[in-house]
Amino acid sequence: MYLRHIKAMLACFIFITLAGCGGSAVDTQPSKLLATTSGVFGLTSDSNFYTVDTGAGLVFKIRRLDNGSNTQSPGDIASMVYNGVEFQDQTRGSQINSGFDYLYSGVSAVSVSAATVGTDYIKITVNAGNLTHYYMAKRGMPNIYMGTYFTTEPDTLNLARFIVRVPVSVLPNGPAPSDIRNNTGAIESSDVFGLANGETRSKHYSNMRLKDWSYIGATGSSVGMWIVRDNHEGDSGGPFFRSLLNQCTDTDQEITYIINYGEGQTEAYRPGILNTYTLTFTSGATPGAIDTSWFSGMGMTGYIGASGRGRVTGVGINGRDTNYGYTVGFSNATAQYWTAADPTSGYYSMSGMIPGTYTMKIYKNELAVDSRSVSVTAGGVLQLNTITIGGDPSSATAVWRIGNWDGTPAEFINGGKVTTMHPSDVRMSSWTPATYVVGSSSAATGFPAYQWKSVNGSVTVKFNLSASQVANHTLRIGITTAYSGARPQVTMNSWVSAVPAASTQPTSRTLTVGTYRGNNTTFSYAIPASAFVAGTNTLTIAPASGSSGTTFLSPGYSYDAVDLL
Repeated sequence: MYLRHIKAMLACFIFITLAGCGGSAVDTQPSKLLATTSGVFGLTSDSNFYTVDTGAGLVFKIRRLDNGSNTQSPGDIASMVYNGVEFQDQTRGSQINSGFDYLYSGVSAVSVSAATVGTDYIKITVNAGNLTHYYMAKRGMPNIYMGTYFTTEPDTLNLARFIVRVPVSVLPNGPAPSDIRNNTGAIESSDVFGLANGETRSKHYSNMRLKDWSYIGATGSSVGMWIVRDNHEGDSGGPFFRSLLNQCTDTDQEITYIINYGEGQTEAYRPGILNTYTLTFTSGATPGAIDTSWFSGMGMTGYIGASGRGRVTGVGINGRDTNYGYTVGFSNATAQYWTAADPTSGYYSMSGMIPGTYTMKIYKNELAVDSRSVSVTAGGVLQLNTITIGGDPSSATAVWRIGNWDGTPAEFINGGKVTTMHPSDVRMSSWTPATYVVGSSSAATGFPAYQWKSVNGSVTVKFNLSASQVANHTLRIGITTAYSGARPQVTMNSWVSAVPAASTQPTSRTLTVGTYRGNNTTFSYAIPASAFVAGTNTLTIAPASGSSGTTFLSPGYSYDAVDLL
C-alpha cells in the first residue's frame, strides 16, 4: 500500500519554504494578510491555505498541509470563487494526476511555498518528488497560470495530467461525447459507458488532434472555464496525437490538460521540459490568446526565453496534393513542434524551438511523405530551399486503389465516427460490408475503417484483370495503428502470403478509445503472376496475431489504404 493511503496514521513531511525570485515571501504565521480587501490583488496565508485574490473577480486557494484525505493533497487547488460562486469541488482537489502526494512510488512528501513577485505577480510553488508545479496570478486577470516541470515521469500512473474538478451544477455544458451522465453502466473496462438508446460515451471521446485545439473547457450560466495550452513542446505523440480532454460525471465537470499521456503512446516521454498552461474564466465566450511573456521574470525551473530559441523556415514544398493540408513537424528526444504549410505555396515557418538537431517530417494530412534532419541554434534562423516530396505512395501507378494514402481511415466505413464513439455504438454502420468490387464499390460504403479478428475477420475484394495484366504484382496495405500485434495476412485466389512481422504500435487500447493514431505502417506483398487469373480475382484480407481477445478487443488494425501496383 502506498504511503498516500495511510496518511491518516502517518504525518506527511511538509516543507513550507520561503521563496524569493526578486519578490517577498509570505509570512508563515496564520492569517498574515497581504491584501485586506476582496477584489484587491494580493496574497494571504493561514495554516491551511494560500489564498490569491486576482483583483478580477477570481479568488483561489492552494492547500498547504496534509489533511489526511485520499482525494485532497497539499498543492491542490482547494477553492476557486469567481464572481461569488464556488467552482471547485469541495470534496476533491484540482491536481496533477491523483494528487501531488501520489506521483512517485514511496514518495508522499510535498512542499508548498508562496511569494509575491514585484507588485503585479504572485507565484506558488509545489515540489513533490521529481516534479515542480507552479500556480501564478497576474494583477487584474481572472486566470490561474500554471507550469509543470519534472525530470522523471510520475510513475504511480505513468503519465502526467492536470485535472480541474468543477461541480457539474455550475458548469454543466461540456463536449457531448464525454458526458457520461445517465449511463446504464460500463461496456468496456471502467471508462466506456453505454446509454439506454444504444449510444456510447467516454472521457476518451472528447479527444481532438493536438494541432487542432488551443483551448478546452466547458460552460455554465454566464460563465466559461477554459484551459489554454502552450506550444506543447514537452508532450509526446506529435501534431496528430489524440487524448482525453474532458469528462462530465453526475457530480463533476472534469477539464483535463494532458502533459504526457499513456494511452496510444507512440514514442518515449519527454521529461525535463517546462509545460505551461492557463486556466481562465470568461463570461461564457471562448478564450482568446493569453499573454505569458511575463513568465520570463517568474524564476520557473526549465523556462527558456525567446532569445534562447531558434527558427526554421522553408521557401515551399513541391509535389503536394492540393486535396490535402500539409503539416511540417519537428521532433527529437527533448521537444516536438509543428506548423502548417501554406496551402498555396507550401511556405512554412516554425519559431520558438529549443536548440538541437531535429527530425523534420512533412505530412500529407497525417502521413509522412518526406523526412530529413535539421539543426536549430539559439537566436538563429535556418532557411531551407524548396523541398520536392519524394515519398508519397500515391505517386505510384496502381491497377486499383481503395482509400487514400493520407495516414487516416477517414474515407472508409465509420471513419468519421471512430474518434467520438465506441465501435459498438448504435450509430455505427455495419462493420461487415458485402464483398468490395473494384470499379463499382466505394470506400465510404464498402470497406471498413477498422478490422478485428473477432468482428469482421475476413474482408474480400474482387477485381478483374485482362490477360496482359496477369503478371507479378505488389499488393500494399497501409495501417495507421494496430491492437494486440495484429497485421494483415492475404490470400489471392489460392495463393496465401506469409504472416508478416508485427509493426511497432502503442501497447494500450486505441481502436476503442477514440484514436486510430499509431505508427503508420505499410505492408507489401510480392505476389507472383501464377497467383492471378485473367478475369475475376478474389483477394481476402484477415488479421493475424499470436494474441487473442473478444469482439472489439480482439486483435485488429485501422486502415489507411490498399492498392495493387
